[in-house]
Amino acid sequence: MENVKKIKKIDIHAHATAFPEYYPPLFKGDRYMSAPELIQEMDALGIEKSVLLPLTTAEGQFTPLSSEATKFLVDQYPDRFVWFCNVDPRARANTADYNLGEILAWYKSLGAKGCGEITANIYADDPKMDNLFSHCEELELPIIIHIAPIMGRSYGIVDELGLPRLEKMLKKHPNLKVLGHSQPFWAEMSADITLETRNKYPKGKVIDGRIAQLLREYGNLYCDISAGSGANAFMRDPEYAAKFMEEFSDRIFYGCDQCMKSNTESYEFNAFLEKMLDDGMLSPENYGKIVRYNAVKLLDLE
Repeated sequence: MENVKKIKKIDIHAHATAFPEYYPPLFKGDRYMSAPELIQEMDALGIEKSVLLPLTTAEGQFTPLSSEATKFLVDQYPDRFVWFCNVDPRARANTADYNLGEILAWYKSLGAKGCGEITANIYADDPKMDNLFSHCEELELPIIIHIAPIMGRSYGIVDELGLPRLEKMLKKHPNLKVLGHSQPFWAEMSADITLETRNKYPKGKVIDGRIAQLLREYGNLYCDISAGSGANAFMRDPEYAAKFMEEFSDRIFYGCDQCMKSNTESYEFNAFLEKMLDDGMLSPENYGKIVRYNAVKLLDLE
């Protein structure tokens, strides 16, 4: 059992800035970490590699994290980072027919393993979002999406309760691997979700909900369990979490979203996963898949 715990993790979801000295302290005095600061956190959490995700839309931050700056950090620390590129679906022409494939193919040629975190605050099935999804599907670039609850006053692609627009896109793009993330995504773990709780961290026992239904129906949906949203979805009901991880062990990806020093949820979640392992609620095989081997396969790392 101890050997299983020593498996080096791969973090599917991380952010870092190449310019910490210029980054504004906008998050209650905190800021995105530099690469060396992030590596310190990775070492403390037992993470071998993190996937650096650019943030290129205006929503969510004043200072975008560009694909180019992200690639620069990967080149500085190639043993610790891999990367996704990112393209705003409204980029260049703000139309639904612009050839975003050219820039995506360029980033892929530079080593990008996927596209994301996609945070543009437009509907999940907006024609411009559909255009971006189509190009990612054609180029075999998996995507990480952040679901938002409303248009405006939030960041992320917008969907209603039950994620009908996401389902439409999963159906339309069967060869596109979509990793879901955010409070409104993970609140759908339980069927008792409401408009009031969908952008929060719901507590209590889980009633088998929309996420499991979509995973059963669409083989191209995957789970990014990073941040407080992912951790809360599992920790709120360990018995349900055990069943969920057993059923969907091949499509769950460990992540932290450990972008600022104030983000400490990952330490508690690590302890939770290890306790699930110790208590026999999570098998060693599935623990290994979730914290490392699913990412190895998706990202073609070994």
